[in-house]
Amino acid sequence: MSDIIKKEDYAEPNCPLCIENLKRGTNITSIPVSRVFEKLDEYFSKNDYIGAERHLLYWKNEAELGFDERGKFSVLNELMGLYRKTGQKEKAFSAVDDTLKNIKALQNEESVSAATAYLNMATVFKAFGETQKSLELFKKATAIYENELKPDDERLGGLYNNFALTLVDLNQYESALSLYEKALGVMKNVPYGELEMAITHLNIADLYNKKDGAEKAEKEIEFNLTEAEKLLDTDNVPKNGYYAFVCEKCAPSFSFYGRFFFASELQKRAKEIYERS
Repeated sequence: MSDIIKKEDYAEPNCPLCIENLKRGTNITSIPVSRVFEKLDEYFSKNDYIGAERHLLYWKNEAELGFDERGKFSVLNELMGLYRKTGQKEKAFSAVDDTLKNIKALQNEESVSAATAYLNMATVFKAFGETQKSLELFKKATAIYENELKPDDERLGGLYNNFALTLVDLNQYESALSLYEKALGVMKNVPYGELEMAITHLNIADLYNKKDGAEKAEKEIEFNLTEAEKLLDTDNVPKNGYYAFVCEKCAPSFSFYGRFFFASELQKRAKEIYERS
């Protein structure tokens, strides 16, 4: 289970290539990124991944036609995430390659937005079993984030949570647990951070299960499952498409550990939200 990389993290205010194009007299037509993402959220709220892909590919093409490298950067990041979620390996890897070329063209390899892209790439490689490639990109993203962001920035929480998943795959349990604890420390101070904290607690339960086995780690597993359940039941968390997505992602974990009633309840909540959309 992984965290979500938010679209606003892709913003790139300084674009040397864009400035150079303007100097050359290139006519740049920017795509309406905010509206593109608003429409994308509508597709996701309906679980319409086919429509989402069609939408993103259209605007990727429009960005290329308009020489809008910043807009293309944002769309490519979303495509990486979409292909990861839908298990489309070749398309995901192709989007990674395109994004790397785009970052190089923008000359922003050490920026925060580039670090977010590296994080997105790392989650793609993690999802398809390329653990070492994932590890290298997580380290690259961490170096930039920790140097550029404040310690309580929620983007650090997402990074730590996702990075820890790769470390668990490599059996580096203590390092992974340390990152999970860092993620919890960040997200407890973020508005509506309860959902990410719930994901982290379920990830910690999985860590103990893999490290020690269900019987030996029963106490730790039950503690983290209970914490996750409490967080998902938080009253003030908006019950929107994102909440539905998290419910769907968390339900199999509760079912795996025998909490079938709560798993069913999460699926029901997600379905009701999608039907209202």
